[in-house]
Amino acid sequence: MCEAKYTLTDEIIDYIKECKHKEYPESFLISILHKVQGVYGFLSEIHIDEVAHLLEVPTANVFGVATFYHYFRLKPRGKYAISVCMGTACFVKGADAVLNTFKSELGIDMGETSSDGMFSIEGTRCIGVCALAPVVTINDRVYSNVTSVQVSQILHELKAPVLA
Repeated sequence: MCEAKYTLTDEIIDYIKECKHKEYPESFLISILHKVQGVYGFLSEIHIDEVAHLLEVPTANVFGVATFYHYFRLKPRGKYAISVCMGTACFVKGADAVLNTFKSELGIDMGETSSDGMFSIEGTRCIGVCALAPVVTINDRVYSNVTSVQVSQILHELKAPVLA
């Protein structure tokens, strides 16, 4: 009998097998998906199928969990993950206009990645820096008091090659 080949790392496969031998193995599904996304950056259809097979649960259950929680991504992020805070303070100060400008400039919508793989746009709730509203985070960098007019400049800086 031939053992199946998986795209998941041996560490993840071992973790799933360990979880499978515990009481209520399906209760570990979220932690398993966190590990998969932590390694690959997103949950592909293949990853979802493999988790389901290894955990011995229906693929629909795994997909249901992956799509229910906003933390999980089913598509890879761009090199630059743009997140516009849509909390109350940011929204009142124009975050919706900033978000719409990013979408227009990049030609993508929330949850999408540009065709060149450079940019993705995500929404987020309050990140706790309301005095700096509206706030945009791009990867780990925080941009404060962002206006629609600044969006082109921010994107231009990110696209420019780094000078040594």
